[in-house]
Amino acid sequence: MSANSEIEKLGSICRKAKKTGKLSGKNLNELHSLFGQRFTKAFDAIKNNRVKKYIFKPGSKTVWIVIGRERDYLVIPEADFCTCDDFYFRVLDKKIHYCYHLISQKISACLDCYDTIEETIDLYDSLMKEWKKATA
Repeated sequence: MSANSEIEKLGSICRKAKKTGKLSGKNLNELHSLFGQRFTKAFDAIKNNRVKKYIFKPGSKTVWIVIGRERDYLVIPEADFCTCDDFYFRVLDKKIHYCYHLISQKISACLDCYDTIEETIDLYDSLMKEWKKATA
């Protein structure tokens, strides 16, 4: 399946899930067929509350984090970007279209199934420095 059709299919499933508030059994099967083990890992991250949306106040800076096996990964959904090795070595090389962190963030966002963490803006720079690290 082409990158565009995978991206479109995930988008379509997410739009349906947002309307109904859940993923149907059919959606789960489609996502597993589409992404295989990456969907399994993404769904596990969602079920185990490892998707976090940080909101820094005052102001409205928002940062998405997915807690992975090795460390916390910064996800920028608007750019389809993640700081994980899978992104650097497989997504950028066009071997895959999304790492599991991106998949979990996209599904979590459409289902409103993530932890929201409010922090003060004075912590933004130090947390971003930590999250942007290329290695653990």
